[in-house]
Amino acid sequence: MLFDGIERIEIAMRTKMIYFLSLSYGPFWYRNTELFRSESAHEENIQALEREFGYSKEIFIKDHKERFPDQDPEAWKIIEVISMGTLSKYFNNLHHQLPEKAKITQSMGLNIHKELASWLEAVTYFRNIVAHHSRLYSRLMVLKPKPVLNNPQLPWLLGDLRPLEINRPFLIISVILYLCNAVTPGHHIKEKIMKLFDENTNVSKHKLGFLEDWKRHPIWQ
Repeated sequence: MLFDGIERIEIAMRTKMIYFLSLSYGPFWYRNTELFRSESAHEENIQALEREFGYSKEIFIKDHKERFPDQDPEAWKIIEVISMGTLSKYFNNLHHQLPEKAKITQSMGLNIHKELASWLEAVTYFRNIVAHHSRLYSRLMVLKPKPVLNNPQLPWLLGDLRPLEINRPFLIISVILYLCNAVTPGHHIKEKIMKLFDENTNVSKHKLGFLEDWKRHPIWQ
């Protein structure tokens, strides 16, 4: 269920970055160094982009390679096949003053681009744990998203988070839930999590950072 939520977030970010940036700067904006804060980081992102494009077995990517072997792919092709980590780095490296960065952020349910950048980095880290079938139970999170939001658009956590809620998966799971609420309202991820807890009462939610009063938070009510 959490992986499903992460995929929803990833699809939404791809779609919004392709739309807003292509509309303003054309199909090859991802190569435009003027849009990015760090030239060295941009070069690293381009290299990652090209590697991932080269590995892709998608039919539309194969078609591009066969028909246009000497041409760069348009953003709506290449951005579709990059990893969430590279996508997150591209967003973070965009100039903060770009109105499109603000539009992407707002369309994801947040108001500050640094909040979204922090969240995407943490979700990517969490995704890698899940994708490699590693343990979440009783695990300390190395990357922690910003827990306090500037005027959140949707119900969020209260401001009195305790260390266990921040350091265990609870905070990142709440981030995933919030972003899914913003981009795909009507999903059933929260209901599935609650059902899982109800069906496994012998498992301590405390080890995941869900303390006894976790439902006090507006997002979990």
